[in-house]
Amino acid sequence: MKRGSNSGRTNRRRFLGASAAIGVPWIVPASAVGASGEVPPSERIGLGVIGIGPRATYDLTAMLKLPDVRCLAIADVQASRRAAGKKLVDGFYGNDDCVLYRDFRELLDRKDIDAVLIATGDRWHATASMMAAEAGKDVYCEKPCGLTIDLCQRLAETFRRTGRVFQAGTQRRSVPNFQTAVQLVRSGKLGKIHTMHASVYEPVLMNDWLPPQPIPSRDVVDWNLWLGPAPWRPYNQAYVRGRWRGYWDFDSGARLLDWGAHTLDLCQWAMQADNTTPVEYEPQDGRIVCRYADGVAIHLDFLKTPFGDRSPKFITRLGTCPVRYVGDDGWVETGDSGEVVVQPASLKRELPAYKRVRGLDVGQHARNFFDCVKSRQQPVCNPQVMLHSHAAVHAAAIAWILGRKLRFDPVTFRFPDDPDANVLCSRPERDPWKFA
Repeated sequence: MKRGSNSGRTNRRRFLGASAAIGVPWIVPASAVGASGEVPPSERIGLGVIGIGPRATYDLTAMLKLPDVRCLAIADVQASRRAAGKKLVDGFYGNDDCVLYRDFRELLDRKDIDAVLIATGDRWHATASMMAAEAGKDVYCEKPCGLTIDLCQRLAETFRRTGRVFQAGTQRRSVPNFQTAVQLVRSGKLGKIHTMHASVYEPVLMNDWLPPQPIPSRDVVDWNLWLGPAPWRPYNQAYVRGRWRGYWDFDSGARLLDWGAHTLDLCQWAMQADNTTPVEYEPQDGRIVCRYADGVAIHLDFLKTPFGDRSPKFITRLGTCPVRYVGDDGWVETGDSGEVVVQPASLKRELPAYKRVRGLDVGQHARNFFDCVKSRQQPVCNPQVMLHSHAAVHAAAIAWILGRKLRFDPVTFRFPDDPDANVLCSRPERDPWKFA
C-alpha cells in the first residue's frame, strides 16, 4: 500500500475486521479492480522481506504472483543475497523499485509496508517476528518459529497483545493431500485412532566452533547482525552459506523441529488438538513416543536418510515429511509427493478427489495469510496453533536430550517437578536482542 494511504487503510481494515466478526465474507468489490484486471495500488498489501536465502526465495516467488501483494523492500545481512533478491523482484515487476536494507529495522520503520515475510535462520525467527509486530506489521514466518518453548510463548503473547496477524510457515495444512488424509481420520472410517507416525530428522547435538576466519566488511556480511540473539562466536563463511544447521546455538530442538514442526503439527491438526499437547514424552530406540492424556500416541520416528530410502518406517515414494495415522480399522499415509495411500485398499473409495500438489507448495498458505491481513481473522497456522505444535516438539527434544521420560503440562508449558527439563525451556539471548 502506498505511503500516505494510512488513514484509508485503517478505516478499511476496521470495516473488514468488523465484517469478519459478524460473518460477512471477504469479497473484493469490482471497484477495487482496475480495467486491466490489476489491483489498484491503494488496495495492495505492501510486503517486506527479512532474510532472502533459498527458502525465502521460494516463498517470495509464490507471493509475487498474488495480484494484491506488492513486494517493496528486502533486508538481508549479506550483500550477495540482497542483490539476488532485488534481481528477482525487479525482474518480476519489470522495474528497479525494490529497496534494499542491510538492517531489517530500517525496513520495519517504513509505513507503506503492511506485512513481512521472515525467512532468516532459526535464531532470528521469534525476535524478528516480535519486533515486526511491535512495529505494526503482520507476519508470515518460516518455521521453526522459536528456538525454545519460552520464545514460542513470548511470540504468541506478543501477537495476542498487539492484534497483528501471524502465520507460521507450516504450509502442509494448506496442501490438498494432507487435508484429504486428515479428513479421512476425522471421518471415523479408520476407526479409533490410537497411533500416529510423524517423520523427523535423527536428532543431533553439536556446538563446536568452526575455524575462525577474518570478518568481512559489514557491507559484505554484517556478522554481528547475522548472529543476532545467538551467542557470539568467531566468523566462518560456512555459517552464512547455510552450514549453521545442527548447531545448538542456531538450530531448534536438536534438529527435531526441522521436520517435526510440520509432521507433529499435522498430528495435532488431525486430532483437533490445537489447544493442547501430548503430556508424556519417552525417548526410545529410533523414536520418541509422545502421548496425549487419552493415551493416543505420536511416534516421532527418526530417519537417518530423510531424503533417501525411508522404508520400512514409511513408504519411500510418498516423499519427504511423511505422516501415518493408524486406527483400529485401517491407516492412511501421505507425504510431500502428494499421493495418499490407505490400508485396507477398500478405503480408497472413501477418498474424495483432490488436486495433487507437492507438500512444499506455499501458494494457498500465503493466500490464506494475505486474506487474513485484509479480514483480520486468524489464519490456519496462527500463534496458538504454532505454540502448541512447536512446544510439543521442543518437549520431545528435551526428553531426548535428558534421556528420560518426561511429563509436560500443556497449560503452563513446563515440566512438573523437573528443574533440569525446565532449564532447557529457554536460552540466554545476547544483548541488545533479548525481547521481553
